[in-house]
Amino acid sequence: MQEAVLLLVLLGAMSGGKALYLIHLPATSNVTENSPPETSVHRFSVQLSASLSPVIPGFPMIINSSPLTEVFSVNWLSGTDFEVVTTEKEQLDFETGPNIFDLQIYVKDDVGFMDLQVLTVQVTDVNEPPQFLGNLAKGLDLYVVEGTKPGFIYQVEAFDPEDTRRNIPLSYFLIPPSNNFSMSANGILFSTTEFDFEEGYNSYHLIVEVRDSQGLTASTSLQVNIVNINDEIPRFTSPAREYVIPEELGPGTIVANITAEDPDDQGFTSILLYSIITLNNYFMINQLTGTIQVAHRLDRDAGELRQNPVISLEVLVKDRPFGGQENRMQITFLVKDINDNPATCTKFTFSIMVPESTAKRTLLLDLNSVCFDDDSEAPNSQFNFTTPSAVGSHGGFLQDPAGSGKIVLIGDLDYENPSNLAASNRYTMTIQVQDVAHPYYKNNIYIYVLTSPENEFPLVFDQPSYVFNVSEIRPAGTQFGRVRATDHDFPQSSVAYSISAGGAGLQYTNIFWINPKTGELKLVTKVDYETTPTYTLRIQATNNEDTSSVTVTVNILEKNDEKPICIPNSYFLAIPVDLKVGTNIQNFKLMCTDRDSSPRSFRYSIGPGNINSHFTFSPNAGSNVTRLLLATRFDYTGGLDKIWDYRLLVYITDDNLLSGRKKADTPVETGTVTLSISVIPHPITITTTTPRPRITHQILRKNVYSPSAWYVPFVIAFGSILLLIFLVTLMVQLAKATHRHCPCETGKHKKPLVKKGEMKNTKREVVVETIQMSTVFDGEAIDPVTGAKYEFNSKTGARKWKDPFTQMTKWKESSPQGATPSRPVSAEETGLPRSTDKEGNGLSGTAQAEGAGPGSSNQDGKPGTQKNRDAALTSRASPKPHPGK
Repeated sequence: MQEAVLLLVLLGAMSGGKALYLIHLPATSNVTENSPPETSVHRFSVQLSASLSPVIPGFPMIINSSPLTEVFSVNWLSGTDFEVVTTEKEQLDFETGPNIFDLQIYVKDDVGFMDLQVLTVQVTDVNEPPQFLGNLAKGLDLYVVEGTKPGFIYQVEAFDPEDTRRNIPLSYFLIPPSNNFSMSANGILFSTTEFDFEEGYNSYHLIVEVRDSQGLTASTSLQVNIVNINDEIPRFTSPAREYVIPEELGPGTIVANITAEDPDDQGFTSILLYSIITLNNYFMINQLTGTIQVAHRLDRDAGELRQNPVISLEVLVKDRPFGGQENRMQITFLVKDINDNPATCTKFTFSIMVPESTAKRTLLLDLNSVCFDDDSEAPNSQFNFTTPSAVGSHGGFLQDPAGSGKIVLIGDLDYENPSNLAASNRYTMTIQVQDVAHPYYKNNIYIYVLTSPENEFPLVFDQPSYVFNVSEIRPAGTQFGRVRATDHDFPQSSVAYSISAGGAGLQYTNIFWINPKTGELKLVTKVDYETTPTYTLRIQATNNEDTSSVTVTVNILEKNDEKPICIPNSYFLAIPVDLKVGTNIQNFKLMCTDRDSSPRSFRYSIGPGNINSHFTFSPNAGSNVTRLLLATRFDYTGGLDKIWDYRLLVYITDDNLLSGRKKADTPVETGTVTLSISVIPHPITITTTTPRPRITHQILRKNVYSPSAWYVPFVIAFGSILLLIFLVTLMVQLAKATHRHCPCETGKHKKPLVKKGEMKNTKREVVVETIQMSTVFDGEAIDPVTGAKYEFNSKTGARKWKDPFTQMTKWKESSPQGATPSRPVSAEETGLPRSTDKEGNGLSGTAQAEGAGPGSSNQDGKPGTQKNRDAALTSRASPKPHPGK
């Protein structure tokens, strides 16, 4: 804000004589405190700019003040004349508020010229008269009780606004002086006489004046009221003291009116307060009028009024709620009985259950024991009974004697009697109980007589015993029979059935179930004739009164429901590929049994796994023992057979003894046996010999892949080409580096690895065998020639020796001094190609084997070590795979 003011001042200064500016400002003016609104503080004018542009409406204006205040504003006088005046928003007070105000007056015209000046306003002090505190300035009412002793009444308080510290005392006076009151110099009002309300004035008007040290005064009025006191007791004016009222008056009914008067209120309406000080629940009194009304029900026939109908009350009258004068009076109410209660009973509907064998003249019900009248006095409390009506079609009941309320039986209640059954053995009668006094209240009583049946007949089954037949092939839940028990008693009650004995099985406590409501017999599980052909059950029936039992025989009908069971149920067989036709394969035989079929009823057949019908059973029917035979030879060379593992599913059927017609009507059961047969190719025996005691076998292995894995050779070939390119590139780079850094003559110091005479004098035969092997071998067998174990692939037929190093060691130890069989076997005899080295120098496997002998040397010309020889020994011969592979 200060920055804005400075900016406005600078703008005005820069405008020079042509600018708009305020005349008679800045200036200093005075204003007295407590000045009324619109009091003129300072007048000034506005000098228009050279353009004579008018002042914008609303200007000049006070844009800021220090301190902040809203007590000043700018008013327009005429033309360019203005004045600063006071407002009604705030009051100027020299003693409590600020004394100096700096007002910033700002003016602006239409073309933007402006000016800002400061008006300093000083508040001047004036002497103010004293002021009364609080509501005392407007006058005050004071109250003095009559009979009060002369003395202090009230302290009048005032203050001088000029005396902020309240140090200068003020003077108080009564204007005019009074004979009954006096005022002390410090403002205490005293009474000088004892006031009597009934004999003197009941109020006094006083003027109190207060004066400050400079003679300024202020006055207020005091109204002193004399309060009348109560010194006379009220007197009752109602003459009646006893009242007779009937019972059952409604709440709020006026039964008495109590009146009284107060001597203190002569000539005025008395205000008296009435109350009942006796504790009671029946009456209440109007506090102001004295009217007594019924508060609660007045029942002469119940509670304490039945014993004592007199109610005594004490009425109290007071002229003040508290501390006033009071008086008391005793009154009495006598409550009279009326016939307001009809004869009633503990209940108006009676259901009587009467046994059907009840004798005639038997008392069924006495209504006098359950009916009564609550009226307290006769004849209001007396009643009688009317003659029964609608007592049944045959008049089986009577009130004896008439009007006594005693109901007796005079008819027959046999439950099975047709006429009683037609009436459903239910009888209804209506009797009225009625007062003997006016207004002759009456009530209807309804009596229902029900005949209760008795157990006169036993519960019996419709048959002395039951026999049921059920086939052993029937499933669980099959219903095969029903039992029924009846009772000739009416009404027919429900019968519950249960199995009390029999029907237990090996796995179930009871293999039969009976419907407890209908008596239907059902199977819980399948029955077996071979286990138990007959069951004897004990069925019990009960109807909550009688119990009866009956024997039920259940015959199980035999059916062919057992499957043939053979031993073994599954088996694995391995046979050589050249097994003769008709040979019992490994002496294998099946032994079958059937619990419900003859041993001659078996028939054997082989499922679709018997490709080319190589296998058969003998005999194939009529016996419970059969053997597995080779029916046709295997032909893998010709391509007829392609699989080496057979999985046979053998069916054993028990219909061999049934004719074609019986097979259609008789159930047939079939058992199964699973056989796994693996055909073993010819084992290959490799016999090697050499002039020297040590023999080196070089075995070339080749992985055989499934034709479906076409991508394997492709990946291998592609990887080999990349590896070959990498090796050629590496060799070229190595040769270039060697030529640069080793300028020695090639072949100058070469020495032969083997002497010339050694190659000519050494003759060794090397057995080279190429074996195609699969990566997975899932079978194991023993070579019948060597007795060594070998592993084979059951799908491809590929084989290899198991633990070759261990077995070769055993063969070595079994021959004297490690000698091999006398007949040497060459590579040409085995039909295997001889191996050559990578460089194509014609060095055969024989030469390599020669180098592996006791006196051989390695490629560096050094004698062969034991490690080299052991490595040579670890190579082994493996069985030759089948030609088809």
